[in-house]
Amino acid sequence: MTTLSPTVPLHDGRAIPQLGLGVWQIPSDQTEAVVRTALDVGYRAVDTATLYRNEEGVGRAVRAAPVPREALFVTTKLWQDRHRDAERAFDESLRRLGLDYVDLYLIHWPAPGQNRYVDAWKALVRIQESGRARSVGVSNFDRDHLERIIDATGAVPVVNQVELHPRFQQRALRAFHAERGIATESWSPLGQGEVLRDATIVEVARKHGRTPAQVVIRWHLDQGLVAIPKSVHAARLRENFDVFDFRLDDDDLRRIEALDRRDGRMGLNPATFG
Repeated sequence: MTTLSPTVPLHDGRAIPQLGLGVWQIPSDQTEAVVRTALDVGYRAVDTATLYRNEEGVGRAVRAAPVPREALFVTTKLWQDRHRDAERAFDESLRRLGLDYVDLYLIHWPAPGQNRYVDAWKALVRIQESGRARSVGVSNFDRDHLERIIDATGAVPVVNQVELHPRFQQRALRAFHAERGIATESWSPLGQGEVLRDATIVEVARKHGRTPAQVVIRWHLDQGLVAIPKSVHAARLRENFDVFDFRLDDDDLRRIEALDRRDGRMGLNPATFG
């Protein structure tokens, strides 16, 4: 029997698999094969975006999947050059995917310099109302961005997908998410691989007889986070998914909590990008 990920409830009544596959930086001509392998392993969530230029490969794998479409969770994202015509951009993504709907559509970045993300959010709410996206949310939004779109529309994103890993734990933002019922989804959950060499992570992995990557993914799950690690290698896909038969103890969690750093961000800053 194939092991499946537990799910995290969304405030719109739906649920998202807690562990999925991110396909950022996977070349288009490899994406279909990688996603097919992931589905064979047991992954049921795939996270892509217009920017990634591999929606077609994701769609082919999903359409050929040996499980019903409703058993899969497909996310794609709106790039910031399309905040003015988000509905048309969404239709283009849907055509590239070759699907009737996506499970989650996100604004990829707020791009505050353009000051159009409120209009983009209004468009996403309309897209959800049409049924073409079952749920809608955002990515890389800080608290002020979230408050602005919620105040403007009354509609609360189901998810905010942000950079999050043991060296950049985003505890204040996660607390705000919890207040508003927003699920936190971690991109770069392994800290671009750098955190896997951290002595604390290595020691905890040795203690549990696991790999550092498995310990970090388990940390995300134990925190109630959604995680989307990326890999193109079948063995690594299996390793990353083999995390449901152990848990970290309180001492492990305290030690990993201490790894958080003010300067831990590795990616772009949402307050200034765009």
